[in-house]
Amino acid sequence: MAGFDKSLDKELFSEGVEFDRSRITISVFSYNEGTPKLQITRELKNSEGVYSWTKLGRLTGDEVNTILPVIDKAKVHL
Repeated sequence: MAGFDKSLDKELFSEGVEFDRSRITISVFSYNEGTPKLQITRELKNSEGVYSWTKLGRLTGDEVNTILPVIDKAKVHL
């Protein structure tokens, strides 16, 4: 079985929402022309303002309410 090939992963949509100390990005990807899938990622901002990936984990009510309109925009690409 072949491994993941980044060149076959096509980004159809991506939009990030910034919060005080983090950013949540909603994306839609299609791998090898397959079924488009929704991806939600979180990045934390350090004291220098540099973002780094972290586990998404749980969302606050504010985060959910803020990203729902972005998810609605992403659904068009699914």
